[in-house]
Amino acid sequence: MRLGFYTNYTPEIARFAQETGFGSMELSVWPGSSLDADLSSDEDIHQIRKDLDARDIEISALGYYPNYLAAERDEAGECQRYFRKVLELAERMEVPVVGTHAGQTPGMSVEDCLPRFADLFTNFCIDAEARGVRIGIENCPMVEHKTGFRGNLAYSPEIWEAMFDAVPSPALGLELDPSHLPFLGIDCIAAIREFGDRIVHVHAKDIDIDERKRGRMGFYGRSFGELDGLGNGWWRFRAPGWGVIDWKAVISALMEVGYEGNLDIEHEDEVFAGSALLSRIDSEASIVELLGKEPNALVLGYRHLAPLMPLDSQQLLPH
Repeated sequence: MRLGFYTNYTPEIARFAQETGFGSMELSVWPGSSLDADLSSDEDIHQIRKDLDARDIEISALGYYPNYLAAERDEAGECQRYFRKVLELAERMEVPVVGTHAGQTPGMSVEDCLPRFADLFTNFCIDAEARGVRIGIENCPMVEHKTGFRGNLAYSPEIWEAMFDAVPSPALGLELDPSHLPFLGIDCIAAIREFGDRIVHVHAKDIDIDERKRGRMGFYGRSFGELDGLGNGWWRFRAPGWGVIDWKAVISALMEVGYEGNLDIEHEDEVFAGSALLSRIDSEASIVELLGKEPNALVLGYRHLAPLMPLDSQQLLPH
């Protein structure tokens, strides 16, 4: 199990990763990124792999997180088309996992969306199996704080069970992000133990909970005005070690269930990013484009997690 972060590749970011001590990266493959699935040539792939291999940095996953079940048919269709290109890119790069969302249709319940999800991801998984790639669906609910709309149906163990029953392919798995569980009241360690065989990638992100604000706003969060950050008013994302997640327990549970992938920091910490950087975020893709190279949270998250990480080798030390 290696420690890394989710970012948009550049040679400068790769050098920063090596100098900090990271051994892993999840690479953004959003349209317009340095690994655009429509545009990346064999030479582009070769140069990126050559650079990261020379720095002993693994590519643990490729990341693309749209809403495949969007109400607008053209939007959903384009996301679905591009995802197939991402699966092709993962095969070309010999990357084992693609991290993504399941999506959800506005105005429809999880139960009503599940058949459409099943049809779509059954076909995605046929493609993924043929390419030797696994799909890791992240458990972020993608809540719009004022309307309550959830843009990704795969946010709870109850739903995961239904999701895997509907699409039994071994290519379908979880990209576990512990930060999305505490504010929903879900026990992260119990979830790991129940679904350990389905976890194909892990995001390292923490969450800070303000009980005083929750007591004033209620579970659904702020009702008036605009939010300053990426939370809902009483909770916000933090770098690992600056929130409520017990990372020692998380890493121990992952080892217990036999998880063999990496742990990649997903930086969405508004404190370390600062208001100037947050004001430039205008899309899901821009979060990783901007925060995936902001050093404060990445370095501090590394310093917190690195002492907790297991050794790469299981060999005994010599006498």
